[in-house]
Amino acid sequence: MFGIGIPELIIVLVIILIIFGAGKLPEIGSAIGKGIKNFKKASDEPEEIDVTPKSKKIDKDEEKQD
Repeated sequence: MFGIGIPELIIVLVIILIIFGAGKLPEIGSAIGKGIKNFKKASDEPEEIDVTPKSKKIDKDEEKQD
């Protein structure tokens, strides 16, 4: 797991607990979860269809009338 063992993981978690406190950890976890969920949703959705009119066709029609 990227060269991180159990002791290193515990040290990182303790440092995070000291920095953010026990009250903020659920909020941080919720925000990270929502971010991952939105990222997956955005990557699964098909691309939107471009419905802008083509200006070249309009320009060609105007040239024919002149």
